[in-house]
Amino acid sequence: MAKEINTIGVLTSGGDAPGMNAAIRAVVREALHRGKKVKGIKRGYAGLLNEEIIDMDAKSVSDTISRGGTVLQTARCLEFTTPEGQARGAEICRKHGIDAIVVIGGDGSFKGAQKLAALGINTVGLPGTIDLDISCTDYTIGFDTACNTAMEAIDKVRDTSTSHERCSIIEVMGRGAGYIALWCGLANGAEEILLPEKYDHDESRLIEQVKHAHDMGKQHYIIINAEGVGDSQNMAKRIEEATGIETRATILGHMQRGGSPTCKDRVYATTMGAMAVKLLCEGKSNRVIAHKNGDFVDYDIDEALAMQKDIPEYMYEISKSLV
Repeated sequence: MAKEINTIGVLTSGGDAPGMNAAIRAVVREALHRGKKVKGIKRGYAGLLNEEIIDMDAKSVSDTISRGGTVLQTARCLEFTTPEGQARGAEICRKHGIDAIVVIGGDGSFKGAQKLAALGINTVGLPGTIDLDISCTDYTIGFDTACNTAMEAIDKVRDTSTSHERCSIIEVMGRGAGYIALWCGLANGAEEILLPEKYDHDESRLIEQVKHAHDMGKQHYIIINAEGVGDSQNMAKRIEEATGIETRATILGHMQRGGSPTCKDRVYATTMGAMAVKLLCEGKSNRVIAHKNGDFVDYDIDEALAMQKDIPEYMYEISKSLV
């Protein structure tokens, strides 16, 4: 017989992402709609271990759907990677009457949810990361907003790059994944896109391409560089020294994590948050919600963590052919 859920906890873990507040709001209000109590856990697993646990009602999430970041705040917690930390986390949940937890974060956060599920706390994970690097899903909360933020910034850099006839290297976030770089490279019509999954570190070829474009009369040369490749400042110096063309590096950084979420991030995060509560109320546990082939689906966390993902080959091919 499925375990009856009376109180649902919700936390955000790891890096923040626009749309997390929409997901929190949906969890709170859907749970209340179903007659459940809700506890907000501040600062992720670190806050759980420190018992930073608050009661939440409908008013707690009023006027949050349009806000970036996370109203519950977030943190990384090494202690929760240990069996002792995980056991204490489960015990704290029981102490506060929390039967189930919705965990909003990335793969590392899901591993924590997996351990709590094994210790008797029903869990559902929502993919919250701007990096789009969760293998089981085609969409992650915050990715759309991050891409739009970066795209608009790159458009502005292109304007000044054209005015000065510069080569511009613009570094976007993504940790070891190149999804933001690929999407922005296509959206901004970049001349080069450097992805950790594809980059061959042949800088001499890159230098020749910059020279050729300049000789052909091109007024700018835009290189989108993924964080996982990095070294943008030094790369700019080397290109300028080799070509004589003024080259500047712009690292967009954490601006990509902030800002009001796009319509897509609000709607998808809301749908995922409500679906998480539905699954928990059905007695399900150790699940991850994903958006796959146009549908919202759920996977066993063990299965989701074992999946592999790579850059879409056709998108990468056309990024080369449309230059």
